[in-house]
Amino acid sequence: MLMPSIFRKGFIDDVFEDDFFGDNLKKQSSFGKTDIKELKDNYLLEIELPGFNKEDIKAEINNGYLIITAAHNENKDEKDKEGKYIRKERYTGQFTRSFYIGDNITQEDIKGKFENGLLKLEVPKKEAKELAEEKKYIQIEG
Repeated sequence: MLMPSIFRKGFIDDVFEDDFFGDNLKKQSSFGKTDIKELKDNYLLEIELPGFNKEDIKAEINNGYLIITAAHNENKDEKDKEGKYIRKERYTGQFTRSFYIGDNITQEDIKGKFENGLLKLEVPKKEAKELAEEKKYIQIEG
């Protein structure tokens, strides 16, 4: 007969693994793991979004930031024929991640593909626009 262990894994355990904090922290940390690879002409972002559909994912550029949002909702009142759920571990909620890409990249410059829970985005390398250096003086009174 298997019994749940009352002993912890180590002398000092991670307080974030304690059930006191609930499962939300664990669930959120499993989404959006990102690899960024520098290639010759662009950067390749690979973002893990397991359990999401293409329709759940939005990518936008706002003030020089590439913002990835994925939202997934399940009906909370959902019941099977036998009754109510005792425990439900499938994720319902929203995930957002942002990356600074600069002001000179537009939506048309970025290519995206979503396949098997992996979002791949190709962000081109572009030279930053050089701003004319303007000297700004502080007014001194007196």
